[in-house]
Amino acid sequence: MARVTLKGNEIQTSGTLPKVGTKAPDFKLTTTELNTKSLSDFLGSKVVLNIFPSVDTGTCAQSVRQFNQEAAELENTKVLCISRDLPFALGRFCGAEGLNNVTSLSDYKDGCFGKDYGLDFTTGPLEALHSRCVIVLDENGTVKYTEQVSEITEEPNYKAALEALLDD
Repeated sequence: MARVTLKGNEIQTSGTLPKVGTKAPDFKLTTTELNTKSLSDFLGSKVVLNIFPSVDTGTCAQSVRQFNQEAAELENTKVLCISRDLPFALGRFCGAEGLNNVTSLSDYKDGCFGKDYGLDFTTGPLEALHSRCVIVLDENGTVKYTEQVSEITEEPNYKAALEALLDD
């Protein structure tokens, strides 16, 4: 399990992120149109998994905005913004903000994504939500980069994640 903090107070996650060099676990997540997407739907593209507790918080919303801006410049890359928010909330936020360079996906149905990726909070006030993480995958679904943000109120290292897309 990873130990992270929320405003300096320690909280724990359900496990550890997938290791660099391993195949990412498959998933089934819900789109804002209530369709199901799996990892296999994105094979052939590089993928950035931007994972966060809720789009209704300032830091989470900023990560979606920032990756949306960065994604516009990326070739053969998909940015997936993943949380346990309802698909309606994700759709409302992206629609209101005019964000169309990212794909919002919800793990609201069964939480299997968070469990399989080892990133659910298991203690603290955000228990059962996803911790703030970034995972970068190559075109074959192999993990190239991971970041478990140590203080949940802080943004991820966008630059490091984007640079991992360039490493071949």
